[in-house]
Order: sequence, then structure tokens, then C-alpha cells
Amino acid sequence: MDDSIKNELEEVKKELAEIRELLADLLFVLAVQATEAIQTTENTSALLRGSVPESCRTAHVRLREDILEMSEKWRSVPSKDLKKHLFGHE
Repeated sequence: MDDSIKNELEEVKKELAEIRELLADLLFVLAVQATEAIQTTENTSALLRGSVPESCRTAHVRLREDILEMSEKWRSVPSKDLKKHLFGHE
């Protein structure tokens, strides 16, 4: 294979790795935003109703678990802080 083609392929591989890293970071940010939206919904519900229905709490825990799993799937180093933060909300 020609050296210029090899160099170009190496450059494309580097760019793809950078794009993958960027997408993993974006997914992480979106995971944080999604879980904060869930918490805002719970807080608003509690203010309006006096409490959050148990069915909602149960569903929200499952959603948080799913969001965490998706977030960690693409990160080379899972975030310890996200997990603590997600399940530390009350």
C-alpha cells in the first residue's frame, strides 16, 4: 500500500477516535441533563402535590439506572460522581 494512503488512513483513524470521544462526552452531558430534568419534575410534583407518587418514584429510579448504563457504555472511565449524584437525590 502506498505511504500516502497509509498516512491518510491513520489520519482518518485518529479523527474517528476523536469523534467517538466527543460523542461519548456529549452522551454524558445529555445523561446529566436528563437526570436533572427527572429531578426537577419530582421536585415540582412534590411542591404541587405534597409528595411524588410512588409509581413515579419507581419509574424514575429505573430511568436513572438506564441513563447511567447508557452513559457508562461509551465512556472509557465511568463517572463515580454521576452515580453518586443520581442516587443521592431525595
